[in-house]
Amino acid sequence: MNFLPYSTKAFSVIWKKASILLCILLIALSATAQTSLLKKRISVHLNNVSVSQILEALETHSGCTFVYSADLLDVARQTSVHLDHVTLEDALQQLFPNGIGQLAVNGNRINLQPSAGKGTIRGEVRTNDGRPAGYVTVSLGSNKMQADENGRFQFRQIEVGTYQLTADYVGVKRQAKEVQVQANHTNDISITLYEDAQALQEVVVNGERVNRFANKETDYVARMPLSNLENPQVYSVVTKQLMQEQVSYTIADAIRNAAGAVPVTNPSGGLSAYFRGFGVGINARNGMESTSERSAMDLANIERIEVLKGPSGTLFGSSVSSFGGVVNLVTKKPIEAKRTELSYTTGSFGLNRVTIDFNTPLDAEKKVLFRINSALHRERSFLSYGFNNTFLVAPSLSYRVNERLSLNVDAELLHVHNTQPMNFLIRSADIQQPSDILLDYRKTLYHDNVDVKNRATRIYAEAVYKLSDNFKSTTLFSYVSEDVERSYQRPVIWMSPRTAVRASAVYGPVYNGYTNLQHNINGTFATGSIRHKLLLGANYRHYASNFLFAEAQVIDQIDVTQPFQPVLRQSIDELVSYAPFPSPTQNTISVYASDMIELLPRLSAMLSLRMDRFDREATEGSDDGFEQTSFAPKFGLVYQLIPQQLSLFGNYMSGFQNVAPALQPDGSRQVLDPLFANQAEGGVKTELFNKKFSFTASYYYIKIDNATRTNAALFIVQDGEQVSKGIDLELIAQPLTGLNIVAGYAYNNNRIISASDPAIEGNKAANAPENVANIWASYTFQKRLKGLGVGVGLNYVDKMYRATDNTFFIPSYSLANAVIYYQKQAWGIQLKANNLFDKRYWDYWGNPQAPANFAANLNFRF
Repeated sequence: MNFLPYSTKAFSVIWKKASILLCILLIALSATAQTSLLKKRISVHLNNVSVSQILEALETHSGCTFVYSADLLDVARQTSVHLDHVTLEDALQQLFPNGIGQLAVNGNRINLQPSAGKGTIRGEVRTNDGRPAGYVTVSLGSNKMQADENGRFQFRQIEVGTYQLTADYVGVKRQAKEVQVQANHTNDISITLYEDAQALQEVVVNGERVNRFANKETDYVARMPLSNLENPQVYSVVTKQLMQEQVSYTIADAIRNAAGAVPVTNPSGGLSAYFRGFGVGINARNGMESTSERSAMDLANIERIEVLKGPSGTLFGSSVSSFGGVVNLVTKKPIEAKRTELSYTTGSFGLNRVTIDFNTPLDAEKKVLFRINSALHRERSFLSYGFNNTFLVAPSLSYRVNERLSLNVDAELLHVHNTQPMNFLIRSADIQQPSDILLDYRKTLYHDNVDVKNRATRIYAEAVYKLSDNFKSTTLFSYVSEDVERSYQRPVIWMSPRTAVRASAVYGPVYNGYTNLQHNINGTFATGSIRHKLLLGANYRHYASNFLFAEAQVIDQIDVTQPFQPVLRQSIDELVSYAPFPSPTQNTISVYASDMIELLPRLSAMLSLRMDRFDREATEGSDDGFEQTSFAPKFGLVYQLIPQQLSLFGNYMSGFQNVAPALQPDGSRQVLDPLFANQAEGGVKTELFNKKFSFTASYYYIKIDNATRTNAALFIVQDGEQVSKGIDLELIAQPLTGLNIVAGYAYNNNRIISASDPAIEGNKAANAPENVANIWASYTFQKRLKGLGVGVGLNYVDKMYRATDNTFFIPSYSLANAVIYYQKQAWGIQLKANNLFDKRYWDYWGNPQAPANFAANLNFRF
């Protein structure tokens, strides 16, 4: 029998394993004993004694022995302590707030090692598309904490040394950074989470843990870091994720997701939006002045669209804002990940669109980051003639020079060749709305070669310098130019439902140049128990323009019920004669300040003021120039009933506009006085369940004393008082995982209170629909059919009048859209149906809009 050798070997293996387990158990017991010693609670009260005497008392109460060097620790210092049932560790931290570097425990002996100094580590965690990564676990050695909803975290009183900082999230690959902590210094750290295959499948594609459409964090709305619940102003944000899900490829389509917003493409070529009863151009880009007067814009380089509600001249100035608010486009910024996304969209009316988004670090330390977005767009009109061809190139570069200084530069170069909408001028009482006109819905009166060619250049530069832990300096430069080679406008005068007088006005070449230089200082400080968030800023604006203009000439008169030929460019060129158009140079110097004051833990007040010095030079043979100094105040209150969840707010804001002379239908120019408006508003904001339920409701009242209006002959008149009042409602919800809802409703009552023409008093203002509503709901399957999703949406716009005589109106309309999509880690496909029920509707100018159509998108990510 050979049991003995086997038993000896078995006993040897068992003994080794038992020895290992015993050692582990002893180590664990030792660590537990050490931990329990530091966590032992004590109570000590001593007055005006030395630190060494306090240590002796702590030894007596805890049963430990302290080992330290009196030469390295100031134990002769006189102090007092009042400790009630605190842990021994906390007692030592209070006794040596900056003097202890590490507590080494050996049995009942505690070694007090002196500190070489302490510092702070703070930062933010973002996903690789630049979005905040909320609720991520951030670890620094044995210290762990959870980042807040905006991805921010902070470790205080960290001993000098080198540490490994890590960020973890379920389903996402762990990221780590080495951090060197220096004495009395704050390290600002940014961590980017790069999703692995599992994360992309489980977290991003098939329903996120937080509402992906509810991110309202912005650096631009208040020009200071305020959350939505802290801000006393109402604003909407259309995220990139929402635009992608809806297969949006125009800003006009995307902006319909902002509560109360109605987009319109102008005959001059630019894009406007109407809300709260006023029109505003898309005139802000990254918080700086841009323009949409004569140039189109492309969605390919847009990260998000921010729509501020109400007069916002206090922080943005009159050239950017209107009394309805501000539309700010936020462009895509370089990120630390190396990533490429290709997208191809095709669809009705010859739609073919290709976009590329390429991002890469340019150095191993990821201090220099580069990104470029580009789009090629080709599309025919649903009308008998018409097209839209654009090409965009948008590079951007960021450089983190050191811990204090970072630089960012980006540009957009957009080339446009298209046809513009017609502008219907009604001269017949038999025409009350566009459907009364007998022109075929799918016909236009002009040929393709009555076109527009222009290019837009937008350059933006930013330098951010950290002055201290609490203050930073930001210097901004922006240059925007519109260069129009030619722009054939298409006015049509309707003499009866069947009789049209076709005309054309021609611009070009045209140059509009906008240069802005801005400097802001942001910081936080305290006066006693009151905390402040401060903004101090100054801005210099220069506008220059020169162009040729040919006044509108009648081409012919036709009966649209009979066969006719479209107007050709050659017919127009034979009639028009060009002349230089007087265009005065403008200079504006502005200074502004804003202070968000935390009066009580839940109560904050915002005090803001802006002063503009506006100077419009005189032009030869035209007006005599104009100078004015304007003040725009803003006051807001916020009370958080439930901190970070529910707040009440109110605001008083003033807006002003230095209005350029108006070109009247007869070719004359009307010099207009500056406009002033005041708004009072109050409401409630709530963000519950980690932003899975976000709701805003507000009531506003806007008054203008010297309002301009459009009369029945479409002349601009400035003669009266106007009041706009109403409510805004917005809901962004994720009631269950995978289901997302975005909805908005706006009621607006905008009327002429008094005017030189008593007949229009009490009438509605032009282009002010009373009711506007939108809803979008989508669901992404979570288990079976993972990656498959569907979305449906509805937009409603009430009828609106073209002029304050309230005769000709644009009828109300409802648009239904639907999308089905399938998204995987590296690719996705979407099918979108627009105007699902083939409704006929018209824009503000009377132009018919696209019938039922579809778009299909295929995208690749690698």
